[in-house]
Amino acid sequence: MLSDAPLKNLDYSVVQQCMHCGLCLPTCPTYDATKNERNSPRGRISLMRAIADDRLEPSRAFAEEMYFCLGCLACMTACPAGVNYAELFEHARAEAEASGVLYSPKRSLIRDFTLRWLFMDLHRLQWVGRALRLYQRLGLQSFVRRSGLLRLLPNRLRELEAMTPAIQPRFSADLIEPFTPAIGKARFHVALLTGCAQDLIFSDVNRDTSEVLTRNGCDVSTPPEQLCCGSLHAHNGELELARRLAKKQIDQFPPEKFDAIITNAAGCGSHLKHYSKLLQNEPAYLRRAELWDAKIKDIHEWLAEIGIDPPPASNGSERTVTYHEACHLCHGQKITSQPRQVLRAIPNLKLVELPESTWCCGSAGIYNLIQPEMANELLERKLKQIKTTGADVVATGNPGCLLQIINGAKRQGGRLRVVHPITLLADAYRSLPR
Repeated sequence: MLSDAPLKNLDYSVVQQCMHCGLCLPTCPTYDATKNERNSPRGRISLMRAIADDRLEPSRAFAEEMYFCLGCLACMTACPAGVNYAELFEHARAEAEASGVLYSPKRSLIRDFTLRWLFMDLHRLQWVGRALRLYQRLGLQSFVRRSGLLRLLPNRLRELEAMTPAIQPRFSADLIEPFTPAIGKARFHVALLTGCAQDLIFSDVNRDTSEVLTRNGCDVSTPPEQLCCGSLHAHNGELELARRLAKKQIDQFPPEKFDAIITNAAGCGSHLKHYSKLLQNEPAYLRRAELWDAKIKDIHEWLAEIGIDPPPASNGSERTVTYHEACHLCHGQKITSQPRQVLRAIPNLKLVELPESTWCCGSAGIYNLIQPEMANELLERKLKQIKTTGADVVATGNPGCLLQIINGAKRQGGRLRVVHPITLLADAYRSLPR
């Protein structure tokens, strides 16, 4: 099976493309922090190639190094040779999982529950979300935090509890109709992906996205029963599960039926645009996957492509906003100017550029859960840069980044608002008559 030796079965031209020039080194957050060659893209690729060449067996040290990598893809932006580190990274983690070198009963149980059960079915995920929402709304979470009971837990569990996201009062299907007509003349028919964790934590962003699309001439189809896109699985070494989810997505959203398929989550979008690579050995799906890749559009990308209908100026007070670039938007999808176009279209908004705007905030999927020390170091660096801008609002286009910076700002006790750019645009549209 291909999954038994992912690096050996990967196209060797991808493995050997790195010239070891080192131009990626200054852009890599882990190398910047440690200055260890093994913690750099170049060092990691050397390990991958050694395994592909049968010069090295997968080891625990190799697997731990692959999970120490953020997968932020900043190295891809810097690379003059065009090395496809995203593909290498996914196959290296799949190699780590196939080898079993990280196996423990606890780790296996966690992965079985999350990747193979919870995130394979929206109903299961929403059931857990409803239970957590009830726990929060009944005041039990506040009671537990005030009671001192958490002091009985190990420090790491206390940290994880503090990161628990607030579950939205209503999920996406309760906020968005399956079909929402354009306001005015319809120019396009698009599908809206509502995601998995996004549906629980940021369903309001999905609602805002639908409203913005209708304001810009789009009929919007939003099926209520959606699935995880598979990015979580692909980024954590479960390529077969990612393929299974990709095929289900294509079946649910036939790409030939829509002018575009819209995502508002940077990490999901970066994965969604490569279904044809993921399904290259699936003849029944390959042609449709290629069409799918062409139809997938990040919301900022789509609005810039069709032209943003700007809200008229209002008499409100000016807000100062800065923009943090989600790694998988700027490095994975090469989308940098379009979110700024969205923000500049909003009246009474002053955009101040963020120093190191493309430097990772430390969220990186589940990185902040499995590598808390490095994630916190990166978060502190990001918050310091945000403070220099004097902005009272931070905009960013990825749920992981939103949650990471929200939690960091909360710990610091400030009044920083952290929000998706599309929410700011939706707020401006809501002052207009429908």
